[in-house]
Amino acid sequence: MNSSAPSSNLSFPLPSLAELLERADVVALPMRVPFRGVTVREALLIDAPFQWAEFAPFPEYEPAEASLWLRSAIQYGYGGSSDGDGWVPVNATIPAVDVAAQPGVIGELMTRYPGCTTVKVKVAEKNALANDPAASMRQDIQRVRAVREWYANQGVVAPKIRMDANGGWTVQQALEVVETLAADGPLDYVEQPCATVAELAEVRQNLMRRGLFVRVAADEAIRKSADPIAAVKEVTDAGACDVAVLKVPPLGGVDQLRTVAREVAQRGVSITVSSALDTAVGLGAGLQAAASLAYVDDDGMLAEPNAAGLATGTLFECDLADRSIIDGRMHTGAVTPEPDRLAEFRVTGERRDWWLERLGAAYRHL
Repeated sequence: MNSSAPSSNLSFPLPSLAELLERADVVALPMRVPFRGVTVREALLIDAPFQWAEFAPFPEYEPAEASLWLRSAIQYGYGGSSDGDGWVPVNATIPAVDVAAQPGVIGELMTRYPGCTTVKVKVAEKNALANDPAASMRQDIQRVRAVREWYANQGVVAPKIRMDANGGWTVQQALEVVETLAADGPLDYVEQPCATVAELAEVRQNLMRRGLFVRVAADEAIRKSADPIAAVKEVTDAGACDVAVLKVPPLGGVDQLRTVAREVAQRGVSITVSSALDTAVGLGAGLQAAASLAYVDDDGMLAEPNAAGLATGTLFECDLADRSIIDGRMHTGAVTPEPDRLAEFRVTGERRDWWLERLGAAYRHL
């Protein structure tokens, strides 16, 4: 496998490329609203012997990086193991919507997340921030305040509110927005407020100096690294995060995430398992990983990781299968695409060929 992967070993024979191509289906799912600039999410599905799996690295990823996503899909579809029946607490996700222009949009979005008392709000939207940083930050503040107001109207006293900036802010911008919103009430954490490890550390140190108890989470600083385990060590040694956001496909599989999670836990850092904008098929691996991280503490009580960012199927106009949210939780286990939905969203022609060629290029790194 590509040398950038934390581990190249699979516990079962690697299927041939010809078999993977034979079992492949390509789909394109329209988004309800743009998410990280994505308006249509494309994915290659594999009708594997054990369970359906997904290979869906974002288009800009080169073959070496995409090979980790392929390893994850093969492990899930061919590995023949699962963690049985379970439920995983999940967070709601609010895209970077303009609440001034769409006064009722928060309520409309939150109806898709019944029982969720943890919410991740997207901030620092790239285009808005580039065009007018001050206006973008005002919109971010308005968006989070609208979420607080919605929860208050529902009688939820202390929702856990997260902000995800995808590395978009400067240190000063991050501190300004967080300090403004922390004055309104508690914030669970701010995820990847700035791009670099040094900036994350600076944000975290400044928040502590100001007496603001807002955690800092690292996502891209770990996920985009060639060696995620080394990245975990770098980020934690630098005092740059309280939370590590881990995603199964970019790490190369459920087993790889567990390896990184062990390293994280040893360093006293909390864990959130999140989605890489997976379809209902791809979410199975994330749910499996999140369920496996629950443990029994010294008092004999079930201790769970942070609410997982895996309820992202609601961001599609229609997903390939149903993964319901019940009382803020999602059920683990594999799903099979609904035949009519698979037919409706199937991609043919040049885009299908592009994905098959991409699978082949990634396979050559295994």
